[in-house]
Amino acid sequence: MHAGLIVAKIIVIILGVLIALQSYRAYRRYDNQPMLFLAIGFVMISIGAVIEGILFDIANVSIFYSGMIQSIIVIVGMGFVLYSLYYQPT
Repeated sequence: MHAGLIVAKIIVIILGVLIALQSYRAYRRYDNQPMLFLAIGFVMISIGAVIEGILFDIANVSIFYSGMIQSIIVIVGMGFVLYSLYYQPT
């Protein structure tokens, strides 16, 4: 991997974890269920942002399967974010 790409991926993880941490704190403080879903979504998106390179470079998974796994993880994360926006407590 190139050094610039590694730095960019580290920044993505740091920002995603910070957003997820703040969302989780809001969930705990205000007992706001959508914030929990938002936190989970950002963790998943952050993992998805870096998993492709890890799978391809370190685990020697083909670029096709690495990309598919990454896309599925990001889709699930975005699903959680979207659900947090439309969540209606009963």
